[in-house]
Amino acid sequence: MKLYGHPMSTCTRKVLTVLAEKGHAAELVVVDLMKGEQKQPEHLARHPFGVIPVLEDGDFSLYESRAIMRYLDQKLPGAPLTPTELRSKALMDQWLSIEQSYFSTPVIKILFQRIFLPMRGQQGDESIVESATTEVAKVLDVADKALASREYLAGSSYSLADIAFMPYLGSLVASKAEALIASRENVAAWWKRLSARPSWVKVAG
Repeated sequence: MKLYGHPMSTCTRKVLTVLAEKGHAAELVVVDLMKGEQKQPEHLARHPFGVIPVLEDGDFSLYESRAIMRYLDQKLPGAPLTPTELRSKALMDQWLSIEQSYFSTPVIKILFQRIFLPMRGQQGDESIVESATTEVAKVLDVADKALASREYLAGSSYSLADIAFMPYLGSLVASKAEALIASRENVAAWWKRLSARPSWVKVAG
């Protein structure tokens, strides 16, 4: 298997975490985002929307991180990351949708303003951070309430839903917005469990 992505990319990290959980290695082919390689014809032939990651498994190619996560979970041996019980699986799908629809975008806005722009020698806009923080806080409030009665988003077992959130929670810490996590007791305990997993230590290290 080949994974076209970048080790600092949130979506690539989701896939790398699944691979680590499954005890499987794929060759990581780095796509240099700073040089715009994701928008070059060579990569556009792999991903028509010009983003990462892309998985190549023999003659099969698949893009979009959440689709890749599901594919790898079904294909590879190891502990399943998708619940078999109907309601737990439905909760996993619900939280995957929440991450995609309401969480990832505002987190990336915070990351961009506080990390990426300063890396380029530019000043971040804290008014954008403030607005994005409100959106992130709403999702974490909902998660905190859900996690009051269960260890993980889909129930008692760790799943793809938790993995989908992990890179963004890590991005909040990197962006000096970890108070959003720490100020919510159940979210803080959940992140402590998630960030201690060997798979995440490997990916984030």
